[in-house]
Amino acid sequence: MKSATLAAMLLASTALCTSSFAQRAPATPLTNFTFAMVPTLGIEECVPAKGRVTITHTPTLEENMHVEVSGLPANTDFDLFIIQQPTPNFGDSWYMGDLLTDATGTAVADFIGRFNIGTFIVAPGTEPAPVVLQGDASSNPASAPVQLYHLGLWFDSPADADKAGCGNKVTPFNSTHNAGVQVLNTSNFPNLAGPLIKVAR
Repeated sequence: MKSATLAAMLLASTALCTSSFAQRAPATPLTNFTFAMVPTLGIEECVPAKGRVTITHTPTLEENMHVEVSGLPANTDFDLFIIQQPTPNFGDSWYMGDLLTDATGTAVADFIGRFNIGTFIVAPGTEPAPVVLQGDASSNPASAPVQLYHLGLWFDSPADADKAGCGNKVTPFNSTHNAGVQVLNTSNFPNLAGPLIKVAR
């Protein structure tokens, strides 16, 4: 009788632990979304650039953006931006980070943040802004929320771009606002529906 009672208690305890664990587990499996970045129009004439991005939901409330690029000049710095539109004039743009290629012209980097349908920039009003570098604005324009769903990758240096045969045009897409030309973007998606719109919150 005691053995039967003990067995029943152990069974109940096991069921309780299993139930408690199940309640703590994620309601749905974590999923990945992988998409390509494509060469900027005309860039194939100087570099055979390729890009692949994977967005992964994490157990805590953010995403991991895993970026792989190849076909670029070796040992060269590039700048990644989250942008409103994939091609000029780009719209609002947010500096995400850098990728440095290795001896084979390949680079891999991971960025943690919110890269999903909720990614946006907003300015409820105009406020003073620090003028640190030449060309900095001293205030911002007021703006309702603007969704940012596209990605773009730029040469960090016009000299590096020129050395690769891509021209020496100067653009503001690095931390000192003197980057080279864009090499990859997400124009393989519609202008108003970039890849990040497909990632659920």
